[in-house]
Amino acid sequence: MSLVTVSTPAEAVALLTIDRADKKNALSIAVRDEMSDALDRLANDESVKVVVVTGAGDVFSAGFDLKEFERLDDEAYAATLWASSDRWHRTLIEFPLPTIAAINGAALAGGFDLAVLCDIRIASTAARFAHPEQSFSDVVYGPLHDLVGGAVARDLALTGRAVTVDEALALRLVTRVVAPEQLLEEALLTAAQIARAPRENLRRTKAKAIRRAAVAGATLDL
Repeated sequence: MSLVTVSTPAEAVALLTIDRADKKNALSIAVRDEMSDALDRLANDESVKVVVVTGAGDVFSAGFDLKEFERLDDEAYAATLWASSDRWHRTLIEFPLPTIAAINGAALAGGFDLAVLCDIRIASTAARFAHPEQSFSDVVYGPLHDLVGGAVARDLALTGRAVTVDEALALRLVTRVVAPEQLLEEALLTAAQIARAPRENLRRTKAKAIRRAAVAGATLDL
């Protein structure tokens, strides 16, 4: 079974769904690789102008699959895990078309990163955000800093505290908040508004954002 599904709910709009609800859409190696492959295909699909990203069920993503980190003493496996992580982050950061995160529930750790790495974030009232991995691992800091500024980013990255959806809106972490049943409709309306522009115009604007991100080296060093 596919862990990532792609559909076309509207002209020029692709909907990418992490389909691992039984595991809270945890970002395993398999999920990350499927997602990276899907995004690579969408980047080269001339019919696509915008990609909406969401999670199945009631969680956006609980972050990386921590069970996979129990095997890091296996050097070959560890190399595969970190390569998958680096490719996934880089694919999202450098994706050449606009992306919208439709945040249907908790966005934690790597799931928080996923939301931040999208260009626009629309959240349901059920959403919340946190970097709980700050107690045992690195936090991807740079993209969050670019989004909300240094003071807020340091607070969230260093404390790992939870952010409610109301605070997320006040911090401009999300663009707007809607009822859960309205989330996908709102995201698709925003996608349709973006898709009115020519694809090449969107690519040029996104290229400016990518240049400002100035990603070099391993993305986990961000």
